[in-house]
Amino acid sequence: MNRVSRYLGLRDVCLDMDIADKRSLFEAVGRHMHAEHSLSANEVVQGLWRREQAGPTGIGEGVAIPHARIAGLEHILAYYARLRSPLAFSTPDDRPVCDVLVLLVPKQAAKEHLELLADATQMFALRRFRERLHLCTRREQVLALFSGRIDAASA
Repeated sequence: MNRVSRYLGLRDVCLDMDIADKRSLFEAVGRHMHAEHSLSANEVVQGLWRREQAGPTGIGEGVAIPHARIAGLEHILAYYARLRSPLAFSTPDDRPVCDVLVLLVPKQAAKEHLELLADATQMFALRRFRERLHLCTRREQVLALFSGRIDAASA
């Protein structure tokens, strides 16, 4: 079981999200986090936007890992979205993004935050993982893949 799967729940997986730009993506995540986790949508959006302005969170190969520290958050939350249409995102390889893993962390979780980012980056660096993720048609399959409970080739 990898670190990401500890924080990603079934309700926090969205397949085929229809989004026009980064700002709309962050607003959709903010609305979701407000509805599902009672977080301030505005604080989530502003935190993600500030972090993105400080330095792009696109890692390449069609993947972005936007992340932000959220005051008052008690534990890390993750949200995965597969975008219906690739989105322009600043990435090292200049490829548009279709896989987005959002990480929201408490202010005090510095070490865990860095370890989580490292795990997520390593996972998405594997071409086979990305291919298998795109074969998933149900949220349960995505969770099983992230947790390593299934061989993603059967997803």
